[in-house]
Amino acid sequence: MTPTRWLLTALSFAATIGVSIYMIAGWWQQGMTLALPPRAHLFALLAVAVEVLARALKLRWSARAAGLRLALPTAIRTSLAGDFAAAITPARTGAEPARFFVLSESGLPSSSVLVIIYAELFGEVLSLAAVVIAVAIVFRHAGAVIVTLATIVGLYAAIVIGIGAMAIFLSRRNAGGPPPRWALRLRLHAGRWRTIQRALRKLRTTIDSVEHVNKTPAVAAFLASFVHVGIRLLVLPALVLTSVPSAPLAPLALWPLGFLYGAAVVPAPGGGGAVEVAFRAALGGAIPARIFGAALIWWRFYTFYIYIIVGAVVAGNTVLRAVRKTEDYEVEVERSVAHGDVIDVTEYPRPSTRRRLPA
Repeated sequence: MTPTRWLLTALSFAATIGVSIYMIAGWWQQGMTLALPPRAHLFALLAVAVEVLARALKLRWSARAAGLRLALPTAIRTSLAGDFAAAITPARTGAEPARFFVLSESGLPSSSVLVIIYAELFGEVLSLAAVVIAVAIVFRHAGAVIVTLATIVGLYAAIVIGIGAMAIFLSRRNAGGPPPRWALRLRLHAGRWRTIQRALRKLRTTIDSVEHVNKTPAVAAFLASFVHVGIRLLVLPALVLTSVPSAPLAPLALWPLGFLYGAAVVPAPGGGGAVEVAFRAALGGAIPARIFGAALIWWRFYTFYIYIIVGAVVAGNTVLRAVRKTEDYEVEVERSVAHGDVIDVTEYPRPSTRRRLPA
């Protein structure tokens, strides 16, 4: 990334850590601890492992549903690369380019990569809806928590579906030719519009391939996605209930899911402290004061920081190359627009086609 973006990322993470320290200091009292029982960490680590495996299986089975083969180690590496890129870029914008890059470097053609990514995103929206329905039945007396969770998840799903519907509409009408007037008003001049058209043409191919989906692996991908979303409900209860068995289960399980998906719309990398503020506002009365600081710190670690660490180890260099190539391409487009030039974007930016062994 550019020095400016690295600076913004560093400031956002500093704000996130600073807010956490402020929250803990504001609640610090005699008898408060930041330590949790070993079994709490064991359960949380197990939840992380299951979540990563479920996401990898979702990617693999999404590929198989489209008649493609994807090795499990590559699927794991792809998921973790997306986590790392999402954490260091504003509004998680680096996640999909990083996953695209990793899958492309595995030897898959770009059109096949798009099929896998679109199928995986669509499956996540369906599984989110299924999880919300399930918890609404199980925790039917939770009241405001369920309503808030359904609203957050509904907005997230509406954004994803809305973007997809618009892309499908444009792929049928605007996959070729000069930019229309509305695009020019949005400063989508020649270079940018050609990039969009290239993506739309690939999207049309992706949509056409959906007609030939293999239903059995598609159902398996949905079930894996359901597990991937549902397991996130268990991390905070595992951390809190091992120390305070009498703590209320519903808010501990439901609010964190809303925080995780609500953070996707926060522009600052890492949330800039917004997640920590929401955590205290929603759960300050549900978690006893003596372990509140430990619950906040370790929940953030097992749902956010651990993915950054593992993602950096597994695919850090690949993610940084993907982000750098994307930025180089953006600069090239800006220059072409400024000078009235037209660049060939049909193959740029393109990752190396050299086959890499999965980490």
